[in-house]
Amino acid sequence: MNNQGKTGIPESEINQRVEALLAKMSLDEKIGQLNQVSGADFSPGPKAVDVIRKVGAGSVLWLNDPRRFNELQKIAVEESPSGIPLLFALDVIHGYRTIFPIPLAMAASWDPAVAEQSQAVAAREARAAGLHWTFGPMLDIARDARWGRIVEGAGEDPFLGSAMAAAQVRGFQGDDFADPERVLACAKHFAGYGYSDGGRDYDPVYLSEAQLRNVVFPPFQAAIKAGVATFMSAYMDLNNVPATGNRWLMRDVLRNEWGFDGFIVSDAFAVINLVIQGYARDGREAALRALDAGLNMDMASGAYLDNLAGLVNDGSLTMAQIDEMVRPILALKVRMGLFEHPYVDETLLEKVVARPDHRQAARLAAQRSMVLLRNEGGLLPLSKDIQNVAVIGPLADSMEATEGSWMVFNHKPAAVTVLQGIQAKLPGVSVAYAPGPEIHRDIPHPFGEFDSAEKKPPQTAEEAESAYQTALETARGADLVIMVMGETADMAGEFASRGSLDLPGRQEELLKDIHAMGKTIVLVLLNGRPLSIRWAAENVPAILEAWEPGTEGGNAVADILFGDVNPGGKLPVCFPRNGNHAPLYYARNITHLPESSPRYRSRYWDDLPTPLYPFGFGLSYTTFSIDNLKLSAAQVKVGESLTVTADVTNTGKVAGDEVVQLYIHQKWGRDSRPMRELKGFERVTLQPGEAKTVSFQLGPDELGYWSTHAGAWIQEAAAFDLWVGNDSTATLHAEFAVVG
Repeated sequence: MNNQGKTGIPESEINQRVEALLAKMSLDEKIGQLNQVSGADFSPGPKAVDVIRKVGAGSVLWLNDPRRFNELQKIAVEESPSGIPLLFALDVIHGYRTIFPIPLAMAASWDPAVAEQSQAVAAREARAAGLHWTFGPMLDIARDARWGRIVEGAGEDPFLGSAMAAAQVRGFQGDDFADPERVLACAKHFAGYGYSDGGRDYDPVYLSEAQLRNVVFPPFQAAIKAGVATFMSAYMDLNNVPATGNRWLMRDVLRNEWGFDGFIVSDAFAVINLVIQGYARDGREAALRALDAGLNMDMASGAYLDNLAGLVNDGSLTMAQIDEMVRPILALKVRMGLFEHPYVDETLLEKVVARPDHRQAARLAAQRSMVLLRNEGGLLPLSKDIQNVAVIGPLADSMEATEGSWMVFNHKPAAVTVLQGIQAKLPGVSVAYAPGPEIHRDIPHPFGEFDSAEKKPPQTAEEAESAYQTALETARGADLVIMVMGETADMAGEFASRGSLDLPGRQEELLKDIHAMGKTIVLVLLNGRPLSIRWAAENVPAILEAWEPGTEGGNAVADILFGDVNPGGKLPVCFPRNGNHAPLYYARNITHLPESSPRYRSRYWDDLPTPLYPFGFGLSYTTFSIDNLKLSAAQVKVGESLTVTADVTNTGKVAGDEVVQLYIHQKWGRDSRPMRELKGFERVTLQPGEAKTVSFQLGPDELGYWSTHAGAWIQEAAAFDLWVGNDSTATLHAEFAVVG
């Protein structure tokens, strides 16, 4: 049971308190606990205050105001019939006030400690604001870069994704649910959401059980092992059954097989959406199917509130079924100590967000997340003696693009931009700046209508052309041009899938025109997904993937560009040469005509389908060698483990980080297996000339898999290839065998 030991209150006492509460509650009060009500004016349905006063509520979302939290909590505790306190919930994805790199970027650190520390700071700030629960981490494996929500996850690989999942859960929750500096985590979206048809958000998903169990499920299982408190169902159809009404997912797998004992919340309005999806004829049937499938809490749709009492009264549901759904909600409220401490100190937030160590942690996370993609001729790091530099690009001075997508509700951007970071690094230098033409989505983001910030009108065609020419003139007067390009914050995230991965707008055109001047160019990318940058990869000498790096992003970029920090991040996802190549990922099955065959040319007649940059890739300002690969045994029995070691040496002149990666391939068996699978990694810091031996364990968990043939988890007697190196194309090779 994943919640055992996660509080100072004995489990027997928790159960007794929950049963005592249930015994006193009416049916309507129990149904109230199964509802998450909206605290925002834009949401349809009854007002939160009226629902809370009448029957209570399990939770409130879309509210970010400590004073209002206390007002509603007072109503729940003192005026509602049951007196049960509320959980206040909000999306805190990569920071509350101090913004950290997006989760995809945190995965690029290949350092779970970065994710854990980042989410611990996010939890401390969020809890000081009065929040108890965050809708994160997002654990969807995503292999199609067109899908907008790839920004929220750890990329394409289940092994790396599992490590990041556990780290984020530990960061959010800590060791004790009653810790006043932590929040409940929520593993979302269960399950398969990242595989939507065509990378289009919300579209159907069709996955075999083998794909689900071998690729999609592992990060969710890792979250359970780390003690995650809650789960969220997904919006989409999974094999023609919407996840919000999917009994196999929520009851058979999550509860019965994995033993999860927390509660499951729907995504926003997803219960009533079952009607739209054709899985229910009306709200009554939607509520019945969702609850019967195992969904505890209805997020803001009102379907439970409107229909559950009638379903009990007509015998379609029993009181025992309602009690089953309410128990884990009440148990978590007891574990958190909400009955004893329901209110927030309204003066605490400003003290907590002022802590300098939060900004330091954000800067470190951004530094460790950035990936050096290209550095021809050792152009980077730049000299601080440079006197004639221009910073150009529509994102160079954008706080929104620097902090990125999925900000906390009502967040006001306050990031150090790349321009500001460079200016701070070169205090005696006049840094020329020109943004060039604005970039924007062709179809506006629907969340924009809820943004209360004043919006300036878009550039006219004449203004855009003038900005383009100004950028060219600014570049013409510089010896070095740092170009900051990519995507605006609303170009990634929910409602932000793309049909193309090209640089939006006229960015590549501007890049080419400045390159044609003969200027030395450094390209800094701010983006929430892999982009198709083939021309830049062939023509621009230095490219830094900075992702959406957060509050301290501009300082971190400058730290790397000018050599105060040596980049060590690695890609958690392949970069396609062309957006039409998506989905593209390294762990593919071998075809009858493999890429190693002399007859192989290309899967496409008009292009190479191989990645522009492979999974696990990233450069450094120093060089490394990885050698002396050793296995503890040439063969092991089924169920046994072997140890793999290799030596990594810094062969360059400056200190740096290398991520040593281990991949395997099962050569034959009852199922075809991927040509390579990540099964171990370690990020190490080495001084010039320093060496370290890294060690990995391969056992049944790493060598087994879910078999389509067997319909079960198996480990086979078979031969294996093994590679160790610094990306998914590693060449240092060995073989071993598993025998029966």
